[in-house]
Amino acid sequence: MELGGVLQVWSDPRSNIFYICQCTQIQKNKNMKKERIEELFLKFEAARYDLNGIECWSARDLQVIFDYTQWRNFTNVIQKASKACENAGISVPDHFAGVSKMVEVGSGAKRKVKDVALTRYACYLIAQNADPEKQEVAFAQTYFAVQTRKQELIEKQLLDIARVESRDKLSESEKRLSEVIYRRGLNSKSFGVIRSKGDQALFGGRTTQEMKAKLGVPTNRPLADFLSNLLIRGKAFAAELTAHNVVENDIMGDQNITEEHVTNNNEVRNILLKRGVKPEELPAGEDVNKVKRRLNKVEKKLLREAKKKKT
Repeated sequence: MELGGVLQVWSDPRSNIFYICQCTQIQKNKNMKKERIEELFLKFEAARYDLNGIECWSARDLQVIFDYTQWRNFTNVIQKASKACENAGISVPDHFAGVSKMVEVGSGAKRKVKDVALTRYACYLIAQNADPEKQEVAFAQTYFAVQTRKQELIEKQLLDIARVESRDKLSESEKRLSEVIYRRGLNSKSFGVIRSKGDQALFGGRTTQEMKAKLGVPTNRPLADFLSNLLIRGKAFAAELTAHNVVENDIMGDQNITEEHVTNNNEVRNILLKRGVKPEELPAGEDVNKVKRRLNKVEKKLLREAKKKKT
C-alpha cells in the first residue's frame, strides 16, 4: 500500500504601557498552559490509528482539531504540505493517501466523503503550512516532530520553540531600533550605549557585564542568548516602543534617545515588579544556540525517517 507525506504599538504608548505590556501576560499567551497541552495531546492521540501497520491520522479529524471550519480551506493547507514533501525529495503517495471516510450528516445517517490518510511526517508538514496563530497548530508542529509520545517532552519542546522565536524577534526589534537611530545620525557606538543603558534600567542598576557575570554568560556572547523567555520578550517590547516613539515624537540626539529607551525599560521592569518578578533574580536560560541545534536535530531526524519509510 502507498501512503500518499511586529508587535503592534499604540499611538500613545507611554500612557497605556501598563495595559499593553504586561510581560507576564505576553508569555502566558504564547506558552500554552499544562491543561491545554494535555487536552491537545489527548486529541491527537485519540485521532491516531493503524492503517496496514502504518501509524496514520485522518485529514478530516485533523481539520477539526486544527480548528478549520471549512474542508476546502484545510485542503489548501494539505496541498501546500504535499508540495513541500515533493520539494524535499520524498514520495508524496507514501505519506498522503486518498481514502474514503463515513461521516454523520444528521439524524444518524451517514455518507461517504473523501479523506486523506496521513503519516506522521505528512501531519508535520501540514502543521508547518497551517495558520501559525492557532494554538492547535503550534502544538501540532511539536507533537508530530517528536517521535516518542510523551507529553512532558512535547511540553519541553514547545517551551524551547517559544524561546527561540522570542530571541529571533528580539534581534529583529533591535535591528529596527538601530536602523531608526542610524537615520538620525547616530553610529554603532551610540547604539551600543543606548542598549547598555536599557539593560541597566531593566536589571535595577546592574550593567550588562554585571548580569553576564551573575548568570555565567561568556563575555563574547549576547546576554539575551541566556535570558528567560519572559525577559527576552520584555527587552523586545522596550526596543519596539523606543523605535516607535523616536519616530512618532521625532526624538533626536544620543541623550534624548537614551532617555527614551531607559524610560521604556524602567516601565517594563516596574510591570514585572508589580507581578512579583525581579528581572535580575531570574535564573539563566539554556544557551539559545544550543536549543536551536537541538530543535534542528529533531527536525532532521524526522526528515531522515520519512525518506527511509518503506511500505
